[in-house]
Formats: sequence, C-alpha cells, structure tokens
Amino acid sequence: MTDLPRIALDAMGGDYAPEATVAGSLEAIRDLPVRVSLVGPHELVQHELQRRLSRGQRGSLTLPPVIDAPEAIAMAEHPVAAVRTKRRSSIVLGVDLVAKGEADAFVTAGNTGAAMAAALLGLKRIEGIDRPALATPFPTTAGRPCLLLDVGANADARPHNLVQFAIMGAIYAEQVFGIASPRVALLSIGEEEEKGSLLVQEAHRQLRNAPVRFIGNVEGKDIPSGSADVIVTDGFVGNVLIKFAEAAGSVVLSTIRSEIRANPISSLLALGLLPAFRRVRKRLDYAEYGGAPLLGVNGVCIVAHGRSNPRAIRNAVRVAGEAVQGSLVDRIRQGLAALQLDASAATQATP
Repeated sequence: MTDLPRIALDAMGGDYAPEATVAGSLEAIRDLPVRVSLVGPHELVQHELQRRLSRGQRGSLTLPPVIDAPEAIAMAEHPVAAVRTKRRSSIVLGVDLVAKGEADAFVTAGNTGAAMAAALLGLKRIEGIDRPALATPFPTTAGRPCLLLDVGANADARPHNLVQFAIMGAIYAEQVFGIASPRVALLSIGEEEEKGSLLVQEAHRQLRNAPVRFIGNVEGKDIPSGSADVIVTDGFVGNVLIKFAEAAGSVVLSTIRSEIRANPISSLLALGLLPAFRRVRKRLDYAEYGGAPLLGVNGVCIVAHGRSNPRAIRNAVRVAGEAVQGSLVDRIRQGLAALQLDASAATQATP
C-alpha cells in the first residue's frame, strides 16, 4: 500500500476526551505515517484544536479534518440500543467511514460494547466467525509479548467461540507478530485438562482437535513467563486480568518510587538506575501498547483503554496503521479460508 493509512479517530471516546484524543491525534500526525480524521461534534473538536494552536502545539503539522458527529455514546449506555438510536454518534459514523471505504481503520477509546455492536452492524463478521474478540499484547519476561484474547468483547462465551478466538489469535501472532507456529494455550485454574469451569473443560477438548498448535492449559502465573504465544479466555476473565495487571504494575512502580525517595542515599543510588527504571515503566505502561484490535470483523477497528492519555491515543492510531499496512483483515480471512479447505480435504480423505 503506497498511500498513507486513513484513520478515523473517535474524538469523543474515553474519559479524557476530547482533550486527550485531539492531543493524541496531533502526536500521531507528527510521528506516524498516517492520515487522521477526527469524528465528533464539529464545533467542540475545532475549539479544542484551536486551543492547542494557541498554545503553540501545531508546528508544521497539517491539522486533521473534523467529521461532524453531534451525538456521543456514553460509557454507561446500553451498547446495541445506543448504536441503533444514535446513528450520528462518533462511534457509528466512524465505523461507517470504514464500511464505505472512506477510512481504512477506526479507533475509539469509548464504549467497548458500542464499538463492537457498531462494527458488527456496519462491517459484518468475517465468514466463519460467530463472535469477534478483542486481542491485546501482554508483556512477558521472554522478550516479546504474548497475545491475550478475548479481553472484553464477550463477557459470556461458548466453547466454540474460544476455539475461534484461538484460530484468529494464532493467525494474528503468525502474520503480524511474525511468530512461526505460535503456541496456543487456554487460561484455566490448573494445567490438567479436567481443571476449570465446564466452559474451559469443553473448550480444551475442542482445542485438541483445532488447527492450531495447542499446548494445553496455563494458569495466571504462567502468562508473564511467556510460556505461550497466544492465550485464550472469555472476555470477562480477560478484561479483569488486564485491568488487574495494569493496576498491579502501577502499584509496583509507585512503591519503588516511594522507597527510592525515602532517604537521600537511595535517591542518589537510583540516579544510576534511572534509565533501567524508565525502560521497565515503558514495558509495563498500557499506553505503550495503544489499543486492542477487534478480530473477526470485516474492517480494522481498534479499541483503546477508556482512560487513554494522548500517548495511548497516539499508539492506538499506530496499531491501526500497522494493521492496515499489514492487511490484517485479509490475512485473517485468508487464514480461515485455508484452514477450512484443509479441514474439508481431511474430511474427504477419511475413508
């Protein structure tokens, strides 16, 4: 693709919108090979852009165009009802831009359920997928992150949904992360196949016969070790896990900071370790990972953290641009089609 990816950014998505989204869009335009359009109430978004101009934040940047979306979907609203009634909301119009081919990807830090509902209605599912899943990189000690999904799109799931998540996650890890034959694991409360809920036990049985490199169950303690490249769970558990991990990381960093400042000697010694501390903070900071792609829909849709700051928004736009440049949706579609052909051939060859 020679043209820069066109990213539609929900200007009203997140706890700190539109300040954080507008600032993040300017950082993205400055740093990344993308074109960004802001989707939100025209007057409000323009006012925020002008406010930043007055503070000297423009430089040589070309300001992003604003696509008027006078309605907004709040975090507490019922997703499907809001998407159906608020057709001029920033989430619905942003997804529509992708569906019409006027944007290559949509990024939002807003209502996750509404983003999923809008994507399902506007972009439709990839053939062979019943439910999309949100996938996010999770830091490990192995030197590269593992892919965790689902992290919030489906609070309830059935065993075959987890199998589809595993297939999409394996394709994503192979095609986007460059991991050959990624190891796929199922999150449970024990390594033994009989451990876990009925959902996990049945999913384990089905995954043994799925076209992925299934290595069995892993426990929560195994995730940071990098023992698997793709870890599958339902959206309820996945969302609790990543939010707890985020909070735990913040507590650890805050505790280290407090202990360093406890006396002059430790503060002096810490100066030599400051670069290492900064690298650790960067590895643990959710803002560095940007957003989670909604895998399984016919278009690139990135859902960022609700508390995204400008840097997180900038990195969510980066993830969207990389997904477009890497033809993420086509690769998942092609991978699923190839798996279906292999399954069909195996069935025909069975006497």
